[in-house]
Amino acid sequence: MAKKSKRHKKHEEHIPESWLVPYADILTLLLALFIVLFAMSTVDQEKMKEMSQVFSQIFDGGTGFMDENAVIEQAEIISELTEEQKAYLQDQEALKEIQNNVNNFIAVNELEKTFATSMTDEGLLITIRDSMLFDPGKADVKPEYIQVATELSKLLSMDPPRYIVVTGHTDNVPQNSPEFRSNWDLSVMRAVNLLKIIVEKNPELDPKYFSAKGYGEFNPIASNDTAEGRAQNRRVEVLIQQLVNEDGTTNEVK
Repeated sequence: MAKKSKRHKKHEEHIPESWLVPYADILTLLLALFIVLFAMSTVDQEKMKEMSQVFSQIFDGGTGFMDENAVIEQAEIISELTEEQKAYLQDQEALKEIQNNVNNFIAVNELEKTFATSMTDEGLLITIRDSMLFDPGKADVKPEYIQVATELSKLLSMDPPRYIVVTGHTDNVPQNSPEFRSNWDLSVMRAVNLLKIIVEKNPELDPKYFSAKGYGEFNPIASNDTAEGRAQNRRVEVLIQQLVNEDGTTNEVK
């Protein structure tokens, strides 16, 4: 019994400390992250120099983690941009912030299989699979997804406001019902009905900035030869237009 107690005491005296190593690594990385965020708030040569020195001490890398000359060169390039180019880049950053908000909305509501966002030459594009919002051959938004459309409308309140275009698309399966005589008819009405919900559910939105259109089956993004391709082509898109185009022209709202 005494022997067993002795082994137990020996076991208690040995406290594993291997966890201290990764814990220290995490603290170091967090410290580095905060330094980067602090320094990126503005392009300041003195600040970048201090940050580089701190990183050298942390990682013992000999030279600075951030290439000071590269940062200075980047600042010089920015200073050489025209006002139109600066305005374009600033507007792109604003659109990316909106994209982040929409992506967060998609993740929170687990809509990854039906919602997607992408940056285009015209602005931020939100693509919605029609199978989520509409029954086959129908243009009314399913009642269970009106709340999703309502939540989406809240993300479209922007200052300054932007033009927003809702566009419907179908596959190439002919549409000839008493309600819709063609895919054009169906795609347009799906866009209009989604637009109505977006505008009506958010009183902060001004309808004059919204429009709707339909391409029918004539603007596919995948082959209509497969079921998967046809499913991708049946979609509604919400385009949040950019205020400044890459060539310097503007789409400012009036």
